[in-house]
Amino acid sequence: MNNFSLTPVAFARTDFSSKFGVPRQSGLVSDLVASIEFTSDFCAGEFTRGLNSFSHVWLIWGFSKNVGKWQPTVRPPRLNGNTRVGVFASRSPFRPNSLGLSSVKLLEVTRGKLLVGGADLVDGTPIFDIKPYVRTDVHEDANFSYATGADYRMRVDMSEDALGDFPRAKVSALRGVLAENPRPAIHDDPNRIYGFGFAGFEIKFRCEDGVVHLVETQRQVAGEC
Repeated sequence: MNNFSLTPVAFARTDFSSKFGVPRQSGLVSDLVASIEFTSDFCAGEFTRGLNSFSHVWLIWGFSKNVGKWQPTVRPPRLNGNTRVGVFASRSPFRPNSLGLSSVKLLEVTRGKLLVGGADLVDGTPIFDIKPYVRTDVHEDANFSYATGADYRMRVDMSEDALGDFPRAKVSALRGVLAENPRPAIHDDPNRIYGFGFAGFEIKFRCEDGVVHLVETQRQVAGEC
């Protein structure tokens, strides 16, 4: 038996306090900025020497909210949550080894920290490895199967009253998150109100006729998830 183990080299700091609301894939909302903060063992500048010459990186990370929760078949949102495929034919977070892979834009490299754009990570996500994105990662003849389905993006109705005290510097990122229709694929009740934590606020929204309506934002109480 191979006693293989993984040690986090960094942890992600993002605006998402829970997995609900996080974009289904990296790169969908470029305005989402995450800070990748290295642990004390890996914060020396030698570890990232030369990395700033690349525009994008791969993050290999752990689904820390789903450890031990997996199944052999899943229902991808791209198939409207109605069709099952094998877990290895999906990007589902419910995997035997709970590992995720994200391609993100590298915005800044400083000692002990990276700033990246387009991350699909919950705050506190462990990062196990970082690799530069290179030309051979692009396959012009790739076939994307069911992942080439209809665009999920929806129109967003976002009034000033609904935004309330929500920080205006984060509005563009919030709009992008809501446009990706974060509700479960099998839900279609136009009156149901959903909520998720983002940038220190609880975001309340509902969906109807291809439009995401922001209902309200409420500042989260310290310690609230």
